[in-house]
Amino acid sequence: MATTAALPELVDELYGGQERIDRNEIYRRAVAAELPSDDMAVLDRLPEGEYAEDELNEAIAQIAEPGASPLSVAEEPTD
Repeated sequence: MATTAALPELVDELYGGQERIDRNEIYRRAVAAELPSDDMAVLDRLPEGEYAEDELNEAIAQIAEPGASPLSVAEEPTD
C-alpha cells in the first residue's frame, strides 16, 4: 500500500512541541488536512494507542510495506 508525500508532511506537523499523540488525534488531523485516500487507508490500520513520532513512522512503514497484512501491523505474513 503506497503513501503520498502528504502523510510524512502531516507527521512532521503533528509533533511540533508534542512528544506523543494518540491515534484518534492523528486520524482527526489527517481528515482535517484532507489527506488522499491511500494515506487515510494506512491510518485506518493503525492500532489504537499513543505514538511518538518515530513509532508512528515505523508503524506507517510496516503498514505501507508491499504484502503487509490488511488486518494488523503485528501480524506475521504466512507463506
